[in-house]
Amino acid sequence: MCWTEHVRLVRLLLSLALAGLLLGAVSGASEKSTPTFDPSTCAAPALSAAFTGALRVTAVASYACEDGWAYLWATIGTGEHAVGVTEVVHLDAVSDEWRVSSRLKVCKPGVMPAFIYRQGCFSN
Repeated sequence: MCWTEHVRLVRLLLSLALAGLLLGAVSGASEKSTPTFDPSTCAAPALSAAFTGALRVTAVASYACEDGWAYLWATIGTGEHAVGVTEVVHLDAVSDEWRVSSRLKVCKPGVMPAFIYRQGCFSN
């Protein structure tokens, strides 16, 4: 085997090794540890149950869920004390329950799916 054949063989082996590393990195990137959830838990009553304070959710105008995150446009309280709110909630992977998220902390690009970010972070 001459010197140029050795160089070609080394290049081929390095190329195959690099291809293997790239495939591993790509497949590893798709296996993020995002919480999975049963889509049936994305319902107004389940999302409303996250609000356990003195004022409860009395009406839901709109909501949606994606990848363990949800937004909720709702009315909290009743009568003179009723107020419209926009909230972001996330699914707790351990308890499988929705939890209220601090919009101050989580409303940043890339933290949650873009649709939930747009609907949950840019109103009242």
